[in-house]
Parts: sequence; structure tokens; C-alpha cells
Amino acid sequence: MAEAPASLHHHRIHRALSRPNLLMGADRELVLVTGLAAIVLIFVVLTFYSVLFGLAGWTLVVGVLRVMAKADPQMRRVYIRHIRYRPVYRPTSTPWKRS
Repeated sequence: MAEAPASLHHHRIHRALSRPNLLMGADRELVLVTGLAAIVLIFVVLTFYSVLFGLAGWTLVVGVLRVMAKADPQMRRVYIRHIRYRPVYRPTSTPWKRS
């Protein structure tokens, strides 16, 4: 006689655990760093033109970061890993092997 199939367990995966950490549609850390740079520019120079340049620059950079995050939300981490790679690896079994 066939046995009854075992009941399957269902586990919820919350969206907050798998969603990228974005602020204003862009990478959170990069938006905060560019905002800090704009605020420093505005308050160090203290002219009307520095306020315009700081706000316009921050708006432009956030726009570029939003386009970047729309293409791939993890692009910053991928680029940081990419620049760590060497252009050429020696054909040895281990990097510590002496030849």
C-alpha cells in the first residue's frame, strides 16, 4: 500500500531580507557620501554659487547613481571586486610557489 506523502513546510522569505538597500532609488552609501560632499562644499565656501554648484552636482550624481542602480543594484560591490583582480595571473598551482 502507498504511504501518504509527507507534508511540505512553507517558510516565508521577507522582502526586506532580499531587497537591495537603496535610498532615493540609488545605493544608500554612495548617496550619503555625495550628499556629505555637497554639504561640505556648501558650508566651507559659503557663497551663492557654491550652493548652486553643490545642489546641482548632488542632483546630477544622484541621477547617475539611480540609473546605475536600475541597471544593477549591486554594481558598486561588483566593481569593487572587479578592481581587486589582477590583469594577469601566473600559471602556477599556488601564488606562493617559487619558480
